[in-house]
Amino acid sequence: MCGRFLLTAPPEAVQRLFGFLEQPNLEPRYNIAPSQAVAAMIRDDQARRHFVWMRWGLLPSWSKEGRHPGEPGRAPLINARAETVAEKPSFRDAFARRRCVVFADGFYEWRQGGNRQPYCIRLTDGAPFAFAAIWEPTAGEQGEPAGGCALITTQANAKMAEVHHRMPVILTPEEVGPWLDPAASRDALAALLKPLPDAAVTLTPVSKRVNSVREDDAELLREEELPAAPSQLDLF
Repeated sequence: MCGRFLLTAPPEAVQRLFGFLEQPNLEPRYNIAPSQAVAAMIRDDQARRHFVWMRWGLLPSWSKEGRHPGEPGRAPLINARAETVAEKPSFRDAFARRRCVVFADGFYEWRQGGNRQPYCIRLTDGAPFAFAAIWEPTAGEQGEPAGGCALITTQANAKMAEVHHRMPVILTPEEVGPWLDPAASRDALAALLKPLPDAAVTLTPVSKRVNSVREDDAELLREEELPAAPSQLDLF
């Protein structure tokens, strides 16, 4: 499950790393939530990379419900499981024909249990990265996002599993090209849908203010001091 993430890197840094043609105006965002616009990239028929805005939430191509912004219908799907994305009816057409990446430089996950402490997960070098994603077009007004997308998740690595058993698929810059390639084989794509190594990520406990989608500022990333575990003496 991935239900919240952030993108705070300057647009020039994202463009330099991933090579899209456009020069978007990206404001720092610290608490991106489902249904909001997200920064994404697709590839055209001439293998050129393009920055596009997507809506976080995918409606299957066969769905007739809620196809227009604001129209009632089934809830859009925000995540797709790597293990079933190629076969599940909701995702298989998008997986075969409409793969994209969504840009971020961190995501949030909550440790399960009574406390539900949020953690921010980032690359160890702090660089922006690309989530593997799929998308479907939507019939919106001019200037609306090009479509709705879902992030692909996989089994968590050992470090991430201390907080949650799933994590989003994060592609290296070298893996983005094969992921967007329309001629990529199903086996080649499946090989990309793996967790990052433990050493590639950091986990930091952060403010519970992130629980509210209305909160969106740098203070969300302030490291929280967790309560110390009780000692043996405290137990008697």
